[in-house]
Amino acid sequence: MFAFAGPAYLVSVGYMDPGNWATDLEGGATFGYELLWVLAASNAMAVLLQTLAARLGIVRGRDLAQACRETYPRFVTFCLWAVCEVAIVACDLAEVIGAAIGLKLLFHLPLLLGVGITACDTILILWFQRFGIRLVEAVVLALICVIGGCFAVEIALAQPQVGPLLAGLIPHLNSRNLYIAVAILGATVMPHNLYLHSALVQTRRIGTTEEERRTACRFNLLDSVVALSGAMFVNMAILVMAAAVFYTHHQPVKEIEDAYKLLAPILGTSAASIVFAIALICSGQSSTLTGTMAGQIVMEGFLNLRVRPWARRLITRMLAVTPAALTIYLAGEQATYQLIILSQVILSMQLPFAVIPLIHFTNDRQRMGVFANRLPVRALAWATAAVITGLNIWLAAQSVSNLAKDSPWGGLIRVTAVFVGGALLILLLWISLQPPFYNWRRRFSRGVLGTAVAPGSSLPALRYNRILVPLDHSPLDRLAIAHAVALGRSHGAHIFLLHVEEDVTSQVYGSLASTAEVQAGSEYLDEIVNSLGDSDLHVEKAVRFSSNPTKEIVNYAREIQPDLLVMGAHGHGRLKDLLFGNTIDPVRHALKLPILVVRYDAAS
Repeated sequence: MFAFAGPAYLVSVGYMDPGNWATDLEGGATFGYELLWVLAASNAMAVLLQTLAARLGIVRGRDLAQACRETYPRFVTFCLWAVCEVAIVACDLAEVIGAAIGLKLLFHLPLLLGVGITACDTILILWFQRFGIRLVEAVVLALICVIGGCFAVEIALAQPQVGPLLAGLIPHLNSRNLYIAVAILGATVMPHNLYLHSALVQTRRIGTTEEERRTACRFNLLDSVVALSGAMFVNMAILVMAAAVFYTHHQPVKEIEDAYKLLAPILGTSAASIVFAIALICSGQSSTLTGTMAGQIVMEGFLNLRVRPWARRLITRMLAVTPAALTIYLAGEQATYQLIILSQVILSMQLPFAVIPLIHFTNDRQRMGVFANRLPVRALAWATAAVITGLNIWLAAQSVSNLAKDSPWGGLIRVTAVFVGGALLILLLWISLQPPFYNWRRRFSRGVLGTAVAPGSSLPALRYNRILVPLDHSPLDRLAIAHAVALGRSHGAHIFLLHVEEDVTSQVYGSLASTAEVQAGSEYLDEIVNSLGDSDLHVEKAVRFSSNPTKEIVNYAREIQPDLLVMGAHGHGRLKDLLFGNTIDPVRHALKLPILVVRYDAAS
């Protein structure tokens, strides 16, 4: 058990971050013990989803982000990555503010200075990671124990009433507490923890046999239940403490600092406030540690892009510190509480984009084999996804409505919300429908979809009779012509060379243009044809005049009907493609023929 223990503890700290504090304090101070059952239900959902994430990592050896990259198109994968990055920054934002508030309460530092100090904890986190995953797990577990111990002291000092506390575990909702109930759910089930857990379980020696994997799944289930039960205790302790202290004494809590200030006079000891601040700092730091790891896993999994840990951490932390600092500077320290709540709304909007792919992947028998979800688990998983999606959509819509109502830019907020919400809904429908649609095609299109050449069958005989080579007067021409000549000699093919003049004079006057550039281009083509004249190849040249070389290449190809098109690629990034144009993609979409793309290498 101890060999497999650890990943769930790293995950569990995300369930007790400052965002959870804000919602739990609000729920306890406003409604007493009424919403304890929401925490219990949310924890049950979290155990189910984290268990599925761990099973995916154990059985398939892939984290959730990698599985998404292997399943969905590149554009959809990029969108899922972007949405997840927003969620990580939102979570980091709550951690930054929470830790800064803790520093202010404990050391009386200005909140803006506290935010600046939390930006520097990147160095400490990276220093910890140098010593391996086991030390990181030990540090996080120590922070969890400090948080749990602090709230055990708080509950002992508060002396809650047992009867109302037990009654709070009975489910009941009404119009008064629905909003806070949904906020607690959105803050409890953390989206990026699913990506994190599916990766962390692979740090153990799992084995390759079915029995070894079954053992790993069983002990990771136990690990998840124990760790997330500890997180549930912390969240319940915050809510119970708020209910016993603030709800009972009719003291409203509008921000986390109110809880700190009111604890000492109500409970009669300053130790309660000090313990509260220590737990808040530990909460922010432990969540920051795991948030860093989740960010690296998400970027590498979705984009297959490895960034140095310090750069990755610095970017994420700066994206979180900037809105926190601006809010404090422009709106004052009292606005940070609402900013934390807003960060939880953003988290809630991202959650379905992690839950639905996870359920699809763990349901798939071709991926999971005998470890695929059985019917009862499938039913529970989809019911959980439906509840989370529905309630979080309601939470996001309600929050946007409230924000627009109180803001002078209400119209702009609503239009932006509709645009963003519509785009997210389309993305959600895509990731929901693509896997079952693909499985349906795979089931009913055997022999057509995904089948290569059957064993023993003969490959079709190919012969290139006409090879077209577009030229652009760059070093790429030499490589493209070399490939075309090699194929032409072996196949006895005719080679067609095409150059499109794009200068302004050629665009206006067409074939009547006679500039120095046009003359140089004509001489360039003649030189190439003459150099190939000694060979047994038949070479023809053609010049076109247009501002759209893609169109001319397509038209000329349709005119001569080549069997192969050889094109050079400069290796531009997306920015240069945007500035200088991209020819290969439009051409390959317009023509139905084989295309050989030659990449330029300066060394060649």
